[in-house]
Amino acid sequence: MMAKIQRFGGAMFTPVLFFVFSGIVIAVASVINDPAIVGNIAEEGTLWNKVWEIIEEGGWTVFNNMEILFAIGLPLGLAKKANARAALESFVLYMTFNTFTSKILENFGSTFGVNFDQQVGEGLKMIGGVKTLDTGVVGSIIIAGVVIYLHNRFFDTPLPEYLGIFQGSALIGMIGFFAMFVMALLFSWIWPIFQQGVQSLQAFMVRSGNFGVFTYIFLEKALLPTGLHHFIYAPFQFGPAVVEGGTTLYWMEHLKEFASSSQSLKALFPEGGFALQGLSNLFGVPGIALAFYATAKKANKKKVLALIVPGVITAVLAGITEPFDYTFLFIAPVLFFVHAVLAAILATTSYALGVVGDMGGGLIEIITKNWIPMSANHWQTYVIQVGVGLAFILIYFLVFRFLILKFDFKTPGRADEEVTMFTKADYKEKKQEDGHEDDLYHDQALGFLEAFGGAENIENVNNCATRLRVSVKDENQVQNDDAFKAWGAHGVVRNNKYFQVIVGLNVPQVRESFDKLVEENEK
Repeated sequence: MMAKIQRFGGAMFTPVLFFVFSGIVIAVASVINDPAIVGNIAEEGTLWNKVWEIIEEGGWTVFNNMEILFAIGLPLGLAKKANARAALESFVLYMTFNTFTSKILENFGSTFGVNFDQQVGEGLKMIGGVKTLDTGVVGSIIIAGVVIYLHNRFFDTPLPEYLGIFQGSALIGMIGFFAMFVMALLFSWIWPIFQQGVQSLQAFMVRSGNFGVFTYIFLEKALLPTGLHHFIYAPFQFGPAVVEGGTTLYWMEHLKEFASSSQSLKALFPEGGFALQGLSNLFGVPGIALAFYATAKKANKKKVLALIVPGVITAVLAGITEPFDYTFLFIAPVLFFVHAVLAAILATTSYALGVVGDMGGGLIEIITKNWIPMSANHWQTYVIQVGVGLAFILIYFLVFRFLILKFDFKTPGRADEEVTMFTKADYKEKKQEDGHEDDLYHDQALGFLEAFGGAENIENVNNCATRLRVSVKDENQVQNDDAFKAWGAHGVVRNNKYFQVIVGLNVPQVRESFDKLVEENEK
């Protein structure tokens, strides 16, 4: 069950990969097209203004179609076979669901307490050109989950030869057609009630102030190992938990308004406290890294430095912390709990001092979506943010150093085993032996495959943004972590027959080579 949740988390991250760049485009376009910043060249109706309006509108593509992206993205990671077919099936059936829902509410809206004649925005939304219930990404995830189940269950179902045309995706489409009709009826009945509950939740969370922010950030971080953290942040960041459309969309929609106002950001956007989870990436991870380095054995310090520096850079700049989190999560889980508590205290302290915004990622995203567009009227807020953050780097360092030494946790560089690193010379030698000198990903994938016990031991393969996820037939055939680290892995997460090899941002290329190697063995 845990492995399924973790695989869900990785698949869910796929659509989110598009959000960072799109957010940067919108933020940059907003700044460059603001007359208050660049002068008369950006006045309404000028060529400059029109060109940047076009660019900004292109940046909105991803945010305006989040539901569709999630409906397509989940099958890419969770379908056990024919992932591309599953993604197409999910898109078709998700739009079928929306069309059914639209017509049901048009004809029987009053029965379900929905005024379908009202404007889009009051619980209704245009999705793929269809006016339907605004179920957000939660709805698309649920529908995609149903389609993935149908795909995994029936895609390979054989039919008589004269019905062969209805096999595969066609069969999923037929079964799914009727399933979507049932889902549309259920959503038409249940979702309006849920929307009323969400409105109550919005008011409660905003009224909760600092306590609400602390609880949100703590749960988002503490549940990361289980994958359940996606259920915490998704309704807030991309759904209607505190503001319509989620904090990410709301912030981008009001970027110019907030930037030009002299009112405090916290007064303008109090809900922005529920989008500060990125602060622990920026200020927490460096403090933890310093503690790891300071507590490592003297002989291992250089090797530890080589291990943690890439992870820190990735966490700080891009907000991707998996390689770092899992380094100590399974060595000393209590440290991860402490990390969650400190992350919540950091965000709550920052929020109490007026720091809000869209800060769920890394430094690049924070700078482009917050610091640059808001600098004219709100630079004081970011001075406070950096000041608090630097103080927490020290707090993280002192707390982690104390706990590591007090309880003798075997963090990197403290274990009796040597901290092994794979050298460039060794890597080149291995590539020459295998005859793939120009195919880095092939050799890395081959090394991982051998460490898993060979292609005959592979049951299923998928990946998320940074991890290769593999289920095996016999976990006893899988080699120790050093065998994976020798090929560039940052770490390995083990859960019975389910494994996660922390590769980094090049994991899609490694996974493609890994799949080819497994397929070649099956021929």
